[in-house]
Amino acid sequence: MSIESWLAVAVCALGTLLMRVVPFLWMQRRLGSDTGINTMPQWLGILGPLMIAAVLGVSIVPVNPNAISWLATAVGLSVTLLVWWRLRSLGWPVAAGVATFGLVEIVATL
Repeated sequence: MSIESWLAVAVCALGTLLMRVVPFLWMQRRLGSDTGINTMPQWLGILGPLMIAAVLGVSIVPVNPNAISWLATAVGLSVTLLVWWRLRSLGWPVAAGVATFGLVEIVATL
């Protein structure tokens, strides 16, 4: 891998670590204080869902946006939702969605 790729991986790893460590340390400090978590700022409650929505948005958009990629994404998301609705778990829906996405991509290139 090139140095730029390693740098990107390092920045992503550091960002992921900070997204988990900073709220943990902040909550740990708040729980130890006299006021407790009642003084939690409003932005902290909004930040979590916004980060999840951002990751979801980045994950859904295909790398090479063309009709086949959008079709594979739509079919993969549909299968993911259907399997989740049926099983109510996390692992199987993701596996089924990724497998369906790959299957649509392979069949489309034949």
